Amino acid sequence: MDTLGLLLAVVVTPANTSDTAGAVPLIPLLRHSAHSLRLVWCDGGYFNGAFEQAQKHGLKLTPVLRPAQQKGFTPLAKRWVVERTFAWLSRCRRLAREYEVRVESSEAWICLAMTKLMLARLAPL
Repeated sequence: MDTLGLLLAVVVTPANTSDTAGAVPLIPLLRHSAHSLRLVWCDGGYFNGAFEQAQKHGLKLTPVLRPAQQKGFTPLAKRWVVERTFAWLSRCRRLAREYEVRVESSEAWICLAMTKLMLARLAPL
């Protein structure tokens, strides 16, 4: 997602794939779809596994971490954009539950939902 919460690339993985391993195939897709992309903010869990992959593709991976002294929930400046986009996507009935058998179908429905959101921004009713 970009800083507006719009989709740049999507990868759907099985539930038994860790977040770190799931981020690795996403990096080449980001580079392919967004040629001018240089900086990627990520959660701390993604940083360790995808760091080498990001460097290989010329991207700077920067983790967004909660302050060490902070306890409990803390809204973080960069990560709320991702949570907001997930909330937008969850408003689509087809994405509320996992109905799809194939990974390609899930990715296609996510792309369709984001297309609907982007069109609503361009031409509000």
